[in-house]
Amino acid sequence: MISDTMRDGLMALRPAVPARDFARSRAFYEQLGFSVWPIGDALCHVQIGECDGLFCFLLQDAYTAEWAENSMLLLTVQALDPWWEHVSSLGLPQAFGVPAPIAPRVEPWGLRTAYFHDPSGVLWHLAEQRTFDEEA
Repeated sequence: MISDTMRDGLMALRPAVPARDFARSRAFYEQLGFSVWPIGDALCHVQIGECDGLFCFLLQDAYTAEWAENSMLLLTVQALDPWWEHVSSLGLPQAFGVPAPIAPRVEPWGLRTAYFHDPSGVLWHLAEQRTFDEEA
């Protein structure tokens, strides 16, 4: 059992994201507007926003196709349209050889979601937050 002291001391959970080409993946996330800080030669802290490290992950210079192609990250936002305009305006397929982003649509689970892939094949879900009082 986790004690209250342990639970209160939680700081962050940071998933590790693979990079087939570390420099290219780093440039991709910087192009999206993420801040990227090297932690060493083969690891970077990647963060969006100024929220005390809550919206971050580790980008590592390691790659296994099965891992990358089965990885998914969900970024939930209050308003999807400005994010979609930003992501779709960056020319990611031309600049990074990734599939074209998929425009927002309401998914069967109720979230309006857009999609894009990073250069290693990691699938990003960019979803608009629903409030509980909204009808499904």
